[in-house]
Amino acid sequence: MFTGIIESLGTVRRITQAGSNVHFDIESNLVPELKIDQSVSHNGVCLTVVDLDHDTYRVTAIDETLQKTNLGDLKPGHSVNLERCMPANGRFDGHIVQGHVDQTGVLTEIRSEDGSWIADFEYDHSSGNLTVEKGSICINGISLTCFRSSEGSFRVAIIPYTYAHTTFHLLQPGDRVNLEFDVIGKYVQRILKGY
Repeated sequence: MFTGIIESLGTVRRITQAGSNVHFDIESNLVPELKIDQSVSHNGVCLTVVDLDHDTYRVTAIDETLQKTNLGDLKPGHSVNLERCMPANGRFDGHIVQGHVDQTGVLTEIRSEDGSWIADFEYDHSSGNLTVEKGSICINGISLTCFRSSEGSFRVAIIPYTYAHTTFHLLQPGDRVNLEFDVIGKYVQRILKGY
């Protein structure tokens, strides 16, 4: 389990195809604290560390993950948001994030406004995912609060620290992002729909 509070930015150093799987070699200052079999969130996707080598580590994404997230868009040199799983005695600073991306969305607009940034997103609502006003949303692994929530779209405000210390400062309109909708909202919705 994660909280959506990004610890560090990693850099994709190498991408290797292995059948339908893809290995990502990530350079990160977190490497000295990682171990094989540890779960790390990459742009909101929970992946397992399978190898370590000095200042890089390797994770593997299966085809299903590549199809349902933006990890397939990554190229060597790209930055990724990183968060290690939450320790049992840690503070819960964000919200409950499972590292299971529900779908991708698209950034439609981002602009500076009074010292912060406002970003608008759209997503295909046909799968039944939804946001609620002032509810939690996880975008590329970042815990945020959405507003102007409607069917298939929402808006978030990004403080300067988050903008500078995550991949938000690299995003451009039209970029795909990973979305994990609030887990509590998903369970409530399923109960109400009877499945």
